[in-house]
Amino acid sequence: MTEYDGTTLAQAELGKGGPMVGVQGLGCMGISEFYGATDEAAARETLDAALAAGVTLFDTADTYGRGRNEEFLAPFVAAHRDEITLATKFAIERSDDPHYRGVRNDRPYIRRAVEDSLRRLGVDVIDLYYMHRRDPAVPFTESVGAMAELVREGKVRHLGLSEVTGAELREAHAVHPIAALQSEWSLFSRDVERSAVGAAAELGVAFVPYSPLGRGFLTGAFADASVELSQDDFRRHQPRFSGDNAQANAALLAPVREIAEAHGASPAQIALAWVQQRARVHGLTVVPIPGTRKADRVRENVAAVGITLSDAELALLEPIASQVAGDRYPDMTFTAVAREA
Repeated sequence: MTEYDGTTLAQAELGKGGPMVGVQGLGCMGISEFYGATDEAAARETLDAALAAGVTLFDTADTYGRGRNEEFLAPFVAAHRDEITLATKFAIERSDDPHYRGVRNDRPYIRRAVEDSLRRLGVDVIDLYYMHRRDPAVPFTESVGAMAELVREGKVRHLGLSEVTGAELREAHAVHPIAALQSEWSLFSRDVERSAVGAAAELGVAFVPYSPLGRGFLTGAFADASVELSQDDFRRHQPRFSGDNAQANAALLAPVREIAEAHGASPAQIALAWVQQRARVHGLTVVPIPGTRKADRVRENVAAVGITLSDAELALLEPIASQVAGDRYPDMTFTAVAREA
């Protein structure tokens, strides 16, 4: 495995005039929910290890743990406020029903959500505020206009969107500059290349890929994900991790493992290197946010930025996404794919 050598990450700009951040960030969702029980002491060490390695973009959302993720990050944010770029999100509404997921983009909801996030995070301003999902029933200009008000009021510094199409990104950018687009992008998921990637490159919007490791599948850790995950791990209910799909997708990792062995790297590092190089093909600034709760995994992920894949290796990896079995989510309704179909 390619080891982290202590070198601080290079920096990238989020949008035109946006904050400078390390070229790899940290997704914090799994600390509070979805991936089984968390050792909070180890998770705190992970945050410190990430910052020490040059990670400065820390990504959360109000829905992660129903606010608990933001609260967990608050002491770390307070201790390092001037060193980090803090990103959070609104739009996914929860209820007492653990299975309920609504989407709200209306102005009153946005204003209430930002105040709640500011309080939980213990800050006066959020560096990067994302619309987590789009509700097509609410005019986009109305939603982005409400977000722009937050910038003018000094509650938010920069705006971001998640899971939008290229056309939607252009529409939003015309209302207020968008610094970053966060959507799933990996060797397993390349829907964003249909329109969103091109629009982001054209507008100078940075791309922040979430799940660049395919929710862990691309690490090669699962021989049969459908039986190896804990009962409270949400991936047990994801189509790509289930039954025959899981076994078929595990077989697709053969070239990833082959290339990893040639580089003395891990499969995860090859997957992250691919995202970086794929973005450069499109002339796009990219800051992936792989999530982890372990300090050694943070250092492993950061070391991936030093790996360069050859044209022949990229060609071996090219067919993977087209062969993946199963959708990204059981319900794709609120993804950009659904609105491009």
